[in-house]
Order: sequence, then C-alpha cells, then structure tokens
Amino acid sequence: MATDHIRYDILAQAALRGVVRTVLADAAKKGLPGDHHFKITFATAAPGVRLSERMRAQYPTAMTIILQHQFWDLTVRDDAFEVGLSFGGVAEKLAVPFEAVTAFYDPAVQFGFQFETVEVGAASDAGTGAAKTPEKPAGAEAAPAAERKKTGALPGPDVKEEARPGGGEVVSLDRFRKK
Repeated sequence: MATDHIRYDILAQAALRGVVRTVLADAAKKGLPGDHHFKITFATAAPGVRLSERMRAQYPTAMTIILQHQFWDLTVRDDAFEVGLSFGGVAEKLAVPFEAVTAFYDPAVQFGFQFETVEVGAASDAGTGAAKTPEKPAGAEAAPAAERKKTGALPGPDVKEEARPGGGEVVSLDRFRKK
C-alpha cells in the first residue's frame, strides 16, 4: 500500500472536529434549534480535560454528556469548549478540548460520527470514521431518561450494562429503544 504523505486521515478528523466546533458555537450564540440536542463522548484522561475529581473518579476513561435542556455557560474556543452541567444535583463546569472528543451524535436528525485515534507518526489506510448513521455512533451508550435527567452524564463506551446505585440501570441505546 502506498504511503499517505498528505495524511488525509488527520485532515478529515480535523474537519469533523470543526463541524462539532461550529455546531457548538452556534448553539452557544443562538441556543439549540428545534429538537436538536447533542450527545458528546470524550476521553476524560485526555490532556486539557477539566472536570472535578469526583467526576474523574466516576468516569476515569470516557464520559458522554448531553446538551439539551439543562446546561449553561456554553463557551466555545478554537481548541475547546466549556459548559456547565448538573450531575446528581451538583453543578459542575467541564472543559473539553476538541481533540478529546471521541463521538458526537444529534438524535434529532440521527446524525453522528465517531473519531478514530490517529497516530501522527504513522500512515493510515483506515477511513475517517465519519458516517451518517441511522441510530448512533458506534460505542455510544445511553441510560433511561430518568437516569439521564438525574445525573446529566452518561458513561463512556467502555461501560457495560450494569446495575447502578439508586436502582437505575445503564443500558445500551438499542436496548433502551426496544422498551
């Protein structure tokens, strides 16, 4: 296979992160239009991610947040976004570099994509990981609506279905939709 000296994989990833940046910047200025809302998964251990130690302990590798009804102070910069959310009734301010985002999904229009880990020093023969998906980005998980409202966060893709303290249960999005 030929060596990709241009690194289309990196360029495509940067372009898709630009889509996330543009959509969030628009929401910060104008609010969310119609039924649009965003599920954003990010690596909590990535450089530049800022969240409380309580949340880092609860989500050591990945976390999915939902920007829909109860978020505030959404600020978007060229390299990151900050947002206020409530987790179990406790207000938190998160800062997430766009490089830490691993998946983005807008359920209102069933559009999303998942980012690949790109090795900067190696050529890649893989695709971009971008796709218009009929249901969800691969690996995204969801909790029942009551649990989402209570915590404001969803576990990252590495969390399997399990019993949760307080009686709730984390289930895959596909299983949740079948109920």
